[in-house]
Amino acid sequence: MPARFLYFVLLLGIAGCSASEKLNSVVTNEKPRVRSPERVVASAEDSSSIVLVGLKEDSQPQQIQTTESLSIDEAFITNENTSIARSDSNSERIYLESLAADQNPKLIRLYREYQTAASRSHYVDKLPDPKLGANVFGNPVETASGSQQANISLSQTIPWLSRLNAEQQRACFEAMAIRAEYAAERLRVIAAVQTQWARLYLIEQQIEITQANQLLLESLIDVANSRVSIGKASQGDVLLGTVEYSKLEEQLLVFRQQKQSVVSELNRLTGRPAGTPIKPPAKLDILKPEWSLQEVTQIALNEQPEIQAAHLRTQATEWGIEVARLMRRPEFMISASYFITDDNRPPSPFVNVGEDPWALGAQISIPIWRDKYDAIKNEAGWKHQAAHNSVQELLDRYDALLLDLVTESHRAAETANLYKSSILPQAEQTLAADQDAYINGVVEFDRVIRDYRNLFTLELGYHKAISDLTIANAKIQQAAGVPVPLKNAAK
Repeated sequence: MPARFLYFVLLLGIAGCSASEKLNSVVTNEKPRVRSPERVVASAEDSSSIVLVGLKEDSQPQQIQTTESLSIDEAFITNENTSIARSDSNSERIYLESLAADQNPKLIRLYREYQTAASRSHYVDKLPDPKLGANVFGNPVETASGSQQANISLSQTIPWLSRLNAEQQRACFEAMAIRAEYAAERLRVIAAVQTQWARLYLIEQQIEITQANQLLLESLIDVANSRVSIGKASQGDVLLGTVEYSKLEEQLLVFRQQKQSVVSELNRLTGRPAGTPIKPPAKLDILKPEWSLQEVTQIALNEQPEIQAAHLRTQATEWGIEVARLMRRPEFMISASYFITDDNRPPSPFVNVGEDPWALGAQISIPIWRDKYDAIKNEAGWKHQAAHNSVQELLDRYDALLLDLVTESHRAAETANLYKSSILPQAEQTLAADQDAYINGVVEFDRVIRDYRNLFTLELGYHKAISDLTIANAKIQQAAGVPVPLKNAAK
């Protein structure tokens, strides 16, 4: 009896393997439209080298192919910070960018979500587990060959194999979309670090300029006191200077609070405690993109990870339509049963007493609920159309965004050069001339204060233009998706 049972189990295994390999060719003439699962990279370790080809809107769903490309981390790290020349002044910023890329909590979460989706694609195309069952009869089934005490059954469900392959392709594209979203978020985090770095520079310059103007005001107040002591000026000049000094003290308090906020935000981006000290930049260069607007836009449309993620989502939903279509295909189940029979009958010339009977069975599902499958297909179709619309929305948004950013970069560069070459020197000359004139009693003190206020505002405007330029360049790098070379724009 045990030998016969093993024979039936072996027979079932052979039948199951044969059905798994030949189901599409035996049951239907439809040819599989996807590669065999073993040729699709799906594991969390290998899927980082997947690239996608042929994202054509009107073609059949494309398949994922493998290539000897860089891993996900290597690909993202290779181009980091290559667009700006390395120097000691940039070392702290580069260190912060590296920390943000490694420790930012949102990046870590997205990377783990990518690994989760990649792992799912490794098993989604596999067959369900076989089922082993046993029945023990309370009252034996009496037959001519003997009493049947129990039976053992083994069954295997076989879904439509083309549907399993389509589900794996969809899972792979969804994993790649999450990886592209990870890349887009990584660019956003690095751009945010560069933006906060530029703001930290601006605030530090505001603090230094305010402190320098305090020293200037102190010297002006000393001059006013000297003139009051000899009767050539009124006490109002001293009071006016003192009021201006108090205003600077108030501004210093605001600037220091803003500095702490920027430092806290930088530490949040890098995954560090909020109070970790950061050395502010002493200088930012006046740089602007070497590429034209058309070149940057074309690169962004091809390389921006967020746009790539939208394309990948579209491919995934296209495979979703294929999955919905194949939901109408039946599922199969093959089974084998073995009945344990006692040898408790007298010998008979008509039956083999004590022989254990066995049976092979097959079942097929009948997808008769048309409305159900029509709704499944409509759901997949609408989802695919929505994915297409998201791609077009991103293309339009990045086209407008890059126009605004490149224009802002050129505006800020020209403004900084204008301040540096003409406006600031003229304001400094005006203040120096009026200071001398006030000492000689030619002009009033309020005119000197007006010149001082004007110079203070212009100095802040110069450094704000440099900060705006750096922020615009950082956002251009983020929007382009690749390092955009920068050139010196100082005149």
